[in-house]
Amino acid sequence: SVSIAPFRYFVEEISGGTFDVNVMVPPGASPHIYEPVPDQIDRLRRSDAYISNGLLGFEETWLDRFYEINRDMKKISLAGNIDLIESEHHHEGEHSERADPHYWVSPLSAFKMASPVKELLTGLDPGNRQRYQENHEVLLRKISEVDSMARELSSPEGKRAFMIYHPTLGYLARDYGLEEISFEQEGKEPSPSRLIQLIDRARKENLKVILVQREYDVRNAQVIANETGAVIKVIDPLSEDWYAATVEIIRVLKDSFEEEPK
Repeated sequence: SVSIAPFRYFVEEISGGTFDVNVMVPPGASPHIYEPVPDQIDRLRRSDAYISNGLLGFEETWLDRFYEINRDMKKISLAGNIDLIESEHHHEGEHSERADPHYWVSPLSAFKMASPVKELLTGLDPGNRQRYQENHEVLLRKISEVDSMARELSSPEGKRAFMIYHPTLGYLARDYGLEEISFEQEGKEPSPSRLIQLIDRARKENLKVILVQREYDVRNAQVIANETGAVIKVIDPLSEDWYAATVEIIRVLKDSFEEEPK
Protein backbone atom coordinates (compact mmCIF):
# COMPACT_ATOMS: atom_id res chain seq x y z
CA SER A 1 0.00 0.00 0.00
CA VAL A 2 1.09 3.58 -0.69
CA SER A 3 -0.38 6.79 0.65
CA ILE A 4 -0.71 8.67 -2.67
CA ALA A 5 -0.81 7.75 -6.34
CA PRO A 6 2.61 9.19 -7.39
CA PHE A 7 4.29 6.71 -5.04
CA ARG A 8 2.71 3.89 -7.02
CA TYR A 9 4.76 5.03 -10.02
CA PHE A 10 8.02 4.43 -8.15
CA VAL A 11 6.91 0.96 -7.02
CA GLU A 12 5.75 -0.01 -10.50
CA GLU A 13 8.88 1.29 -12.22
CA ILE A 14 11.26 -0.52 -9.86
CA SER A 15 9.25 -3.72 -9.41
CA GLY A 16 8.28 -4.07 -13.06
CA GLY A 17 4.79 -5.09 -11.99
CA THR A 18 5.63 -7.87 -9.51
CA PHE A 19 3.59 -6.14 -6.78
CA ASP A 20 -0.10 -5.22 -6.71
CA VAL A 21 -0.18 -1.63 -5.41
CA ASN A 22 -3.02 -0.31 -3.26
CA VAL A 23 -3.29 3.50 -3.34
CA MET A 24 -4.98 4.93 -0.24
CA VAL A 25 -5.75 8.40 -1.68
CA PRO A 26 -7.07 7.91 -5.22
CA PRO A 27 -6.33 10.48 -7.96
CA GLY A 28 -8.68 13.46 -7.71
CA ALA A 29 -9.12 13.21 -3.92
CA SER A 30 -7.43 15.63 -1.53
CA PRO A 31 -4.80 13.92 0.66
CA HIS A 32 -5.34 16.58 3.32
CA ILE A 33 -8.91 15.60 4.23
CA TYR A 34 -9.26 12.11 2.73
CA GLU A 35 -10.88 9.19 4.58
CA PRO A 36 -10.36 5.59 3.36
CA VAL A 37 -13.19 3.37 2.10
CA PRO A 38 -13.77 -0.28 3.19
CA ASP A 39 -12.21 -1.81 0.05
CA GLN A 40 -8.96 0.06 0.68
CA ILE A 41 -8.90 -1.05 4.31
CA ASP A 42 -9.38 -4.64 3.14
CA ARG A 43 -6.43 -4.34 0.74
CA LEU A 44 -4.39 -2.65 3.45
CA ARG A 45 -5.02 -5.66 5.67
CA ARG A 46 -3.43 -7.89 3.00
CA SER A 47 -0.46 -5.61 2.26
CA ASP A 48 3.16 -6.63 2.79
CA ALA A 49 4.31 -3.05 3.26
CA TYR A 50 3.16 0.55 3.56
CA ILE A 51 4.93 3.50 1.92
CA SER A 52 3.86 6.76 3.52
CA ASN A 53 4.47 10.38 2.66
CA GLY A 54 5.01 11.02 6.36
CA LEU A 55 3.65 14.57 6.41
CA LEU A 56 0.18 14.59 4.84
CA GLY A 57 -2.82 15.58 6.94
CA PHE A 58 -4.79 12.37 6.50
CA GLU A 59 -1.78 10.41 7.75
CA GLU A 60 -1.80 12.29 11.05
CA THR A 61 -5.31 10.98 11.53
CA TRP A 62 -5.06 7.53 9.97
CA LEU A 63 -1.50 6.20 9.86
CA ASP A 64 -1.39 4.76 13.38
CA ARG A 65 -4.74 3.11 12.73
CA PHE A 66 -3.44 1.64 9.47
CA TYR A 67 -0.48 0.16 11.34
CA GLU A 68 -2.83 -1.31 13.95
CA ILE A 69 -4.95 -2.92 11.23
CA ASN A 70 -1.88 -4.69 9.82
CA ARG A 71 0.92 -4.93 12.37
CA ASP A 72 3.01 -7.20 10.12
CA MET A 73 3.47 -4.63 7.35
CA LYS A 74 6.94 -3.24 6.75
CA LYS A 75 6.79 0.55 6.95
CA ILE A 76 8.80 3.35 5.34
CA SER A 77 8.26 7.10 5.10
CA LEU A 78 9.69 8.70 1.97
CA ALA A 79 10.08 12.03 3.79
CA GLY A 80 13.01 10.53 5.68
CA ASN A 81 15.72 11.40 3.12
CA ILE A 82 14.31 14.76 2.01
CA ASP A 83 15.65 18.20 2.94
CA LEU A 84 12.25 19.41 4.11
CA ILE A 85 10.77 22.88 3.79
CA GLU A 86 9.29 24.14 7.04
CA SER A 87 5.63 25.00 6.61
CA GLU A 88 3.02 26.94 8.49
CA HIS A 89 0.14 25.83 6.28
CA HIS A 90 -2.93 24.45 7.99
CA HIS A 91 -5.59 22.39 6.27
CA GLU A 92 -9.17 21.72 7.15
CA GLY A 93 -9.53 18.64 9.31
CA GLU A 94 -5.90 18.35 10.36
CA HIS A 95 -3.26 19.63 12.71
CA SER A 96 -0.53 22.04 11.66
CA GLU A 97 1.87 20.43 9.24
CA ARG A 98 5.42 20.64 10.52
CA ALA A 99 6.84 20.64 7.00
CA ASP A 100 5.66 21.00 3.44
CA PRO A 101 4.55 17.49 2.35
CA HIS A 102 4.69 18.05 -1.43
CA TYR A 103 8.30 16.99 -1.93
CA TRP A 104 7.60 14.34 -4.58
CA VAL A 105 7.00 16.93 -7.32
CA SER A 106 10.70 17.91 -7.43
CA PRO A 107 13.06 15.66 -9.41
CA LEU A 108 15.77 16.24 -6.79
CA SER A 109 13.44 14.69 -4.21
CA ALA A 110 12.53 11.88 -6.60
CA PHE A 111 16.18 10.80 -6.73
CA LYS A 112 16.08 10.43 -2.94
CA MET A 113 12.74 8.57 -2.99
CA ALA A 114 13.78 5.88 -5.47
CA SER A 115 16.45 4.16 -3.38
CA PRO A 116 14.30 3.48 -0.25
CA VAL A 117 11.60 1.99 -2.50
CA LYS A 118 14.17 -0.27 -4.18
CA GLU A 119 15.50 -1.39 -0.78
CA LEU A 120 12.00 -2.10 0.49
CA LEU A 121 11.04 -4.18 -2.55
CA THR A 122 14.33 -6.08 -2.42
CA GLY A 123 13.73 -6.90 1.24
CA LEU A 124 10.25 -8.18 0.45
CA ASP A 125 11.38 -10.19 -2.59
CA PRO A 126 15.13 -10.92 -2.47
CA GLY A 127 14.91 -13.32 -5.39
CA ASN A 128 14.33 -10.41 -7.74
CA ARG A 129 17.18 -8.27 -6.39
CA GLN A 130 18.96 -7.99 -9.74
CA ARG A 131 15.77 -7.03 -11.58
CA TYR A 132 14.97 -4.33 -9.05
CA GLN A 133 18.50 -2.95 -9.22
CA GLU A 134 18.38 -2.73 -13.01
CA ASN A 135 14.91 -1.14 -13.00
CA HIS A 136 16.08 1.33 -10.35
CA GLU A 137 18.91 2.44 -12.62
CA VAL A 138 16.48 2.92 -15.52
CA LEU A 139 14.23 4.98 -13.23
CA LEU A 140 17.15 7.19 -12.17
CA ARG A 141 17.83 7.93 -15.85
CA LYS A 142 14.18 8.95 -16.31
CA ILE A 143 14.36 11.22 -13.26
CA SER A 144 17.58 12.71 -14.70
CA GLU A 145 15.68 13.63 -17.86
CA VAL A 146 13.05 15.48 -15.80
CA ASP A 147 15.77 17.13 -13.72
CA SER A 148 17.43 18.44 -16.90
CA MET A 149 14.11 19.91 -18.06
CA ALA A 150 13.55 21.53 -14.66
CA ARG A 151 17.01 23.13 -14.69
CA GLU A 152 15.97 25.08 -17.79
CA LEU A 153 13.36 26.91 -15.68
CA SER A 154 15.92 28.92 -13.71
CA SER A 155 17.07 32.33 -14.91
CA PRO A 156 20.38 34.12 -14.26
CA GLU A 157 18.36 37.34 -13.92
CA GLY A 158 16.72 36.21 -10.68
CA LYS A 159 13.82 34.12 -9.47
CA ARG A 160 10.94 33.72 -11.88
CA ALA A 161 7.55 33.74 -10.15
CA PHE A 162 4.48 31.65 -10.83
CA MET A 163 1.01 31.67 -9.29
CA ILE A 164 -0.76 28.54 -8.03
CA TYR A 165 -3.90 27.83 -6.02
CA HIS A 166 -2.61 25.32 -3.44
CA PRO A 167 1.13 25.52 -2.62
CA THR A 168 2.15 22.19 -4.13
CA LEU A 169 5.29 23.22 -5.98
CA GLY A 170 7.41 24.59 -3.13
CA TYR A 171 10.17 21.99 -3.57
CA LEU A 172 10.26 22.44 -7.34
CA ALA A 173 10.52 26.20 -6.76
CA ARG A 174 13.26 25.92 -4.14
CA ASP A 175 15.33 23.37 -6.04
CA TYR A 176 15.21 25.16 -9.39
CA GLY A 177 15.32 28.85 -8.43
CA LEU A 178 11.66 29.84 -8.72
CA GLU A 179 9.17 31.69 -6.51
CA GLU A 180 5.79 30.11 -5.74
CA ILE A 181 2.90 32.55 -5.10
CA SER A 182 -0.06 30.62 -3.67
CA PHE A 183 -3.71 31.67 -3.26
CA GLU A 184 -4.20 29.71 -0.07
CA GLN A 185 -3.03 31.04 3.26
CA GLU A 186 -3.00 28.57 6.14
CA GLY A 187 -5.15 26.24 4.06
CA LYS A 188 -7.95 28.77 3.63
CA GLU A 189 -9.34 30.36 0.49
CA PRO A 190 -8.06 33.89 -0.14
CA SER A 191 -9.89 36.81 1.50
CA PRO A 192 -11.07 39.72 -0.69
CA SER A 193 -8.00 41.74 0.36
CA ARG A 194 -5.73 38.79 -0.48
CA LEU A 195 -7.38 38.50 -3.91
CA ILE A 196 -6.62 42.17 -4.56
CA GLN A 197 -2.98 41.58 -3.55
CA LEU A 198 -2.78 38.58 -5.89
CA ILE A 199 -4.28 40.55 -8.78
CA ASP A 200 -1.80 43.39 -8.21
CA ARG A 201 1.10 40.93 -8.04
CA ALA A 202 0.01 39.13 -11.21
CA ARG A 203 -0.14 42.45 -13.06
CA LYS A 204 3.19 43.63 -11.66
CA GLU A 205 4.97 40.37 -12.59
CA ASN A 206 3.02 40.13 -15.87
CA LEU A 207 2.05 36.55 -14.96
CA LYS A 208 0.30 34.91 -17.89
CA VAL A 209 -0.61 31.58 -16.31
CA ILE A 210 -2.34 30.52 -13.09
CA LEU A 211 -1.90 26.89 -12.03
CA VAL A 212 -4.73 24.99 -10.35
CA GLN A 213 -4.49 21.37 -9.21
CA ARG A 214 -7.06 18.97 -10.61
CA GLU A 215 -8.76 18.37 -7.25
CA TYR A 216 -9.40 22.09 -6.53
CA ASP A 217 -12.12 24.53 -7.57
CA VAL A 218 -11.04 27.10 -10.17
CA ARG A 219 -13.41 29.92 -9.09
CA ASN A 220 -10.90 32.11 -7.25
CA ALA A 221 -8.33 31.55 -9.97
CA GLN A 222 -10.95 32.61 -12.51
CA VAL A 223 -11.45 35.93 -10.70
CA ILE A 224 -7.74 36.73 -11.04
CA ALA A 225 -7.61 35.44 -14.59
CA ASN A 226 -10.52 37.70 -15.58
CA GLU A 227 -8.81 40.73 -14.01
CA THR A 228 -5.36 40.12 -15.46
CA GLY A 229 -5.90 38.24 -18.70
CA ALA A 230 -4.00 35.22 -17.38
CA VAL A 231 -4.86 31.69 -18.54
CA ILE A 232 -5.78 28.93 -16.08
CA LYS A 233 -3.82 25.71 -16.52
CA VAL A 234 -4.93 22.58 -14.64
CA ILE A 235 -2.06 20.41 -13.40
CA ASP A 236 -2.15 16.99 -11.75
CA PRO A 237 0.72 16.48 -9.28
CA LEU A 238 -1.24 13.60 -7.70
CA SER A 239 -1.28 11.62 -10.95
CA GLU A 240 -0.25 7.96 -10.91
CA ASP A 241 2.13 8.76 -13.77
CA TRP A 242 4.76 10.80 -11.91
CA TYR A 243 6.95 11.21 -14.98
CA ALA A 244 4.24 12.52 -17.32
CA ALA A 245 2.63 14.75 -14.68
CA THR A 246 5.93 16.35 -13.61
CA VAL A 247 7.07 16.88 -17.21
CA GLU A 248 3.72 18.56 -17.90
CA ILE A 249 4.08 20.88 -14.89
CA ILE A 250 7.57 21.86 -16.04
CA ARG A 251 6.32 22.41 -19.61
CA VAL A 252 3.48 24.66 -18.42
CA LEU A 253 5.91 26.71 -16.32
CA LYS A 254 8.44 26.93 -19.16
CA ASP A 255 5.76 28.11 -21.61
CA SER A 256 4.53 30.71 -19.12
CA PHE A 257 8.05 32.09 -18.63
CA GLU A 258 8.69 32.22 -22.37
CA GLU A 259 5.68 34.52 -22.68
CA GLU A 260 7.37 37.07 -20.38
CA PRO A 261 8.22 40.42 -21.95
CA LYS A 262 11.81 40.70 -23.17
